[in-house]
Amino acid sequence: MFVKSEKKVSGEVNYNKIPAHIRRRPYYIIAPGLIILIGILIPFVTAIFLSFTNYSFRLPKWGFVGLKNWINMFKSKEFYHAVWVTLKYGILATGVEMLLGTGVALLLRKDTRYSRILKVLFTFPLMVAPAIAVLIWQLMTSNTVGVLEKVLNIFGVYNFPWAASHSTAMFTAILIDAWVNTSFVILLVLAGIQSLPKSPFEAAAVDGAGGWFTFKTLTFPMLKPFMYIALLFRLMASLQEFGIIYALSKGGPGDTLMNISLSGYINGFTYQKLAGALPYLLVLWFIINKTAKFLVKRQRFLANQAAGR
Repeated sequence: MFVKSEKKVSGEVNYNKIPAHIRRRPYYIIAPGLIILIGILIPFVTAIFLSFTNYSFRLPKWGFVGLKNWINMFKSKEFYHAVWVTLKYGILATGVEMLLGTGVALLLRKDTRYSRILKVLFTFPLMVAPAIAVLIWQLMTSNTVGVLEKVLNIFGVYNFPWAASHSTAMFTAILIDAWVNTSFVILLVLAGIQSLPKSPFEAAAVDGAGGWFTFKTLTFPMLKPFMYIALLFRLMASLQEFGIIYALSKGGPGDTLMNISLSGYINGFTYQKLAGALPYLLVLWFIINKTAKFLVKRQRFLANQAAGR
């Protein structure tokens, strides 16, 4: 009986025989990520370090003060008011944009000539800088030449205060924010609608399912992962909103719109107390970080659920 001798094939790779430029490829891939990470970590660690000092643009010398800046912040009523304004603005602005954006996206889901024109028109506000958007709305809401003021006059409303009143300043800021950023939600939800499979909807139509039933049982559950992505981006941006509020009223009237971003800016650059401003911004980072982690975890769960995993 003859037994064939088989050569053993080794699974080991001799890296010395691999050309040097190929061995360096993993480092080329990792390098951009490391550069970005280092670029983020350096100012972040520096901010934490300086928050325990009395560093100021006015003083040539500075030293450690321990937890003094943090204690002063947590004792301040202005801090808790800023947190409240930040959360209120973020939740309301994001909620309005999600409702409007989802509703408009559902109306534009059919590919018609009019929907294609409207899709293009809805992208225009995204191209407008927040400060320019505020300037446009200030002209439209002017009590003398404003278009919106003339429309309100038809319904018997004169000299509407807009951003000049404590009761309407938040409404005005959210209105401008929604005008600029609702288009972002529309585009994301539309992309989600166009990626949905057609067979479940065709089967529902054959079975005679109504529009509301189809939306409730098919469209909305499958759209949730895309909506969470839009929610994540818009909520993170709304919580740290600065441009619209600063250009509109610099946090006024009074401290009506004084959120964490604006409070940190005023303490750091107007009062030139950078070390005292940094705890505000680090608290804002903590709020956004925890919110983003929760939404990302929820979005992954919904994506796996939609994929049947």
